[in-house]
Amino acid sequence: MERIPIVTLGESLFVTIQVDIYDRLATTLQDDLMCRIVATGARGVLIDISSMEVVDSFMGRMFAGIASMSRILDAEVVVVGMRPVVAITLVELGLSLPGVRTALNVERGMALLDQALTHALITAGVGEPADGDDASG
Repeated sequence: MERIPIVTLGESLFVTIQVDIYDRLATTLQDDLMCRIVATGARGVLIDISSMEVVDSFMGRMFAGIASMSRILDAEVVVVGMRPVVAITLVELGLSLPGVRTALNVERGMALLDQALTHALITAGVGEPADGDDASG
């Protein structure tokens, strides 16, 4: 069975979709990602869809589902590389992709993911605010 590679980068997982993705492969990716989040304790997932020229309603719902399930497993998701035609199609289909963070490219996506993870740690009381962020004066 064909699978999409999932690479571990520190506390995050990186997925780049380089093939035409069909429903069964998308479902396999979702299952594989959830298993890898649990197995590695990953706190973030970056999904690069820059090679995807078409996203249908099933794929849109799949990305939203991946984001929801990942949050339940304590991981943030950022989708990067969305082409304008894909964004237009999703809007025309009425899919707003709730909970899915997006960025134009991998570099911006990693920055957004780092920011989200830092915010989550500070909110949970695990991390310390950066200098100048301390409200106590």
